[in-house]
Amino acid sequence: MRLAPPLLALALLAGTGLAARADEKLPPDQQAKVEAMLKQEGFTKWEEIELDDGMIEVDDAIDASGKKFDLQLDPKTLAIVKRKAE
Repeated sequence: MRLAPPLLALALLAGTGLAARADEKLPPDQQAKVEAMLKQEGFTKWEEIELDDGMIEVDDAIDASGKKFDLQLDPKTLAIVKRKAE
C-alpha cells in the first residue's frame, strides 16, 4: 500500500504535463495554409486555429451564410474531417 500514493502522484503529474501541451499554436507557414484553405472553402472568419491531439482544430468558423462551425482538419492534407454546427 505504500507504493500507491507515489504512483498516483506520478500519474497525476504525467497527466497534467500532457494537458498543458494539448493545445499548440501552428507554425506561421501552416497557419497561412489553413487560413487559405478556409477561405477557399467559403469561411469568412474564425476564432482560433490550434493543434490539439494531432488534429488541427478551428473554433467558431463562420461560413458565407453566417453559420458557425467547429472544424477538425487533417494536419497533412488540411481536409475537413469533422464539422460540428454551433
